[in-house]
Amino acid sequence: MGTTESEVGGLAEDRPLLGRTSTAERVADILRGRIADGFFPPGERLAEDGIGRALGVSRNTLREAFRLLTHERLLVHELNRGVFVRMLAVDDVEDIYRTRRLVECAVVQGLGRPPYALRALAEAVAHGERSARAHDWKGVSTANIHFHRELVALAGSARTDELMRGVLAELRLAFHVVDDPKRLHQPYLVRNREILAALEAGERTAALALLADYLDDSRRQLVQAYTELVVAAD
Repeated sequence: MGTTESEVGGLAEDRPLLGRTSTAERVADILRGRIADGFFPPGERLAEDGIGRALGVSRNTLREAFRLLTHERLLVHELNRGVFVRMLAVDDVEDIYRTRRLVECAVVQGLGRPPYALRALAEAVAHGERSARAHDWKGVSTANIHFHRELVALAGSARTDELMRGVLAELRLAFHVVDDPKRLHQPYLVRNREILAALEAGERTAALALLADYLDDSRRQLVQAYTELVVAAD
């Protein structure tokens, strides 16, 4: 299945992000964000011509961006077929959660004295709750990704932010193949709110415990669901 003109047309809205110094890295940033937000699902073939026209970049620039995202394990190149959004294995999901636990828990543990800059985190929580009320479970998933991105951003580290952008984009690939997104995401709306409340109260240790349990439960749930889907596909 390939991307159509209408599907890639939305990318034209991102063209201003390229600025006057259009580079493969900037294109990769845009595509990484679109993958993380669910615009390109796993197994989707990325059409060079359509994406290149939408972003106004050359084929060589786009191919270099594809190469960068292939190195990040978000895309895969299949000989004589093209470039596709990657389908994760169960081991990938396990490894993503190991990385998340190391990084996210370290960020919370390393926070200094309160108060913390929590506005963006609160906005992500509110976005998830609004999406749930509208029964928009894809929106809930996106808000959840944003919650964890903003949580990591509390560290104030560009390197950590960059690492987690790739990790969370990979995680979204797993979310896409789960049949029941409501069951997957709904329980964590309340838990996101609880973590936020603990941080607002300056209770870093409580927030850390909530986050560690959250990540462990989420890993078990997603691995179980993903394993069932992989077995069913075989």
